[in-house]
Amino acid sequence: MTVSLARGTGAAAVLIISAQGAFADVSAQDVWSDWKAYMTGTGYTVTGTESQSGNVLTVSDISMTMPLPDQDGTGGLTMPEIQFIENGDGTVNVMLPKDFPMTFAGEGDGEKFSAEILYSHDGSPMVVSGDTSAMTYDYATGQASLTLGKVMGDGEEMPEGALKASVMISDFTANTVMQIADQRNYTQKSSMAEVSYDIAFQDPDSSDAGTIKGSIQNITATGVSSIPAGLDAPQISDLIKAGMSVDAMVNYTAGNSAISVTGSDSFDMQSSSAGGNFGVTMSKDGLSYDVGQQDISVNVSGSEIPFPLALSMAETGFKLMMPVSQSDEEQDFGLGITLRDFAVPEMLWGMVDPTGALPHDPATIVLDLAGKGKLLFDMFDPEAMKAMERGTQKPGEFNALSIKQLLVTAAGAKLTGTGDFTFNNEDLVTFDGMPAPDGTANIELVGANGLIDNLIKMGLVSDSDAMGARMMMGMFGVPGEGEDTLTSEIKVTEDGQIHANGQRIK
Repeated sequence: MTVSLARGTGAAAVLIISAQGAFADVSAQDVWSDWKAYMTGTGYTVTGTESQSGNVLTVSDISMTMPLPDQDGTGGLTMPEIQFIENGDGTVNVMLPKDFPMTFAGEGDGEKFSAEILYSHDGSPMVVSGDTSAMTYDYATGQASLTLGKVMGDGEEMPEGALKASVMISDFTANTVMQIADQRNYTQKSSMAEVSYDIAFQDPDSSDAGTIKGSIQNITATGVSSIPAGLDAPQISDLIKAGMSVDAMVNYTAGNSAISVTGSDSFDMQSSSAGGNFGVTMSKDGLSYDVGQQDISVNVSGSEIPFPLALSMAETGFKLMMPVSQSDEEQDFGLGITLRDFAVPEMLWGMVDPTGALPHDPATIVLDLAGKGKLLFDMFDPEAMKAMERGTQKPGEFNALSIKQLLVTAAGAKLTGTGDFTFNNEDLVTFDGMPAPDGTANIELVGANGLIDNLIKMGLVSDSDAMGARMMMGMFGVPGEGEDTLTSEIKVTEDGQIHANGQRIK
């Protein structure tokens, strides 16, 4: 399944299952018509057979299809039936069967593929209230599940037992308030007490098999989004240009997983965490991610691993901010990586440091970068991406970079730093194809000589290698405050000069 199809059909499934849209104080027909308008506005072609009986509108043989922008084909979703029931009090119940299949299918590059997913729940309705300008959609179910059914690829069904997958959801609630105007504006919130998953695979041509099991507890999600209306069969690039925006955050309090692989080689891994978060924003102004976890532990063993490993980390984090739209003006970007208090077992330390010469304290790496640049193409435009692949489209310009934080601690040494640089994109000669930088970085290194001494004692570094390392540190650094401390101010100029603490070294 392509990324484009996964994105599109995923949006449709979320709308159907968790009510990520909203309708009502109108008729059942108004609800279904507005649903179709929403899906059509995001690029789908929607069809279904409608049958009205009293206060019940039944829509059967539902099909939602959309073109795949990166392939010559289409993809979509089919469902057997949905009922819209007028309650007589200005609300409408949207009823899904307790058990029903959804089929995701697509065709591209001359190949057809499809996957059937069985959705089961307790039969609770989605209750729609409000009016045609501001609608609210509420859904709650004590238990729901998604189970993978038949999978087809280019006319052939995947062998039985080759892949099994199921997801169980408990105590799921969702609420969406939608304002309908030239843009549909959504405010959403949902919660799940637990999501558990169970995946198993078996290679039909060998003994290789495996399972992936896990769960996530106490999930809460919030989101605010705007989707332009009135566009004719839009692609995502069209929606972004017209003002589409998404700002969503998911938090959870705990998670665990277990992976087991058997066959020619064996592998086992168990992991757990004390919670985390996943945030995403997207608009014509840029795309950003914010992902983090706390108190992670990982246990690994396998036929290719000499002994079991037990690893732990207090915090992991990843942040990314980048432009997505072409612009002649400077745009912001950023990157952040956090690996805090990473600890390895004493058994592993014993292999490299049997005498305990090095401090065995947990290691930390933190990097926080921010900058400015110009993106010279629309990232979600398929034609622009093809031009990038052909080399006929210049990707962009790198104009400025700030090192907001650099922190590395390991084996008794600590490196910190900050810096600010600008770049001349007209000069690609002075630094061998790289835009010429101009700026300053300030660095402090604590405990380096002590670390080198310990590495010599351990026999990992020779005296001659240690002398070379110390000469290099002396060239770039000067003694700072405190014992075994070096500081360095590195200045780089556009004409290719590099100075360390006022002394020209290039």
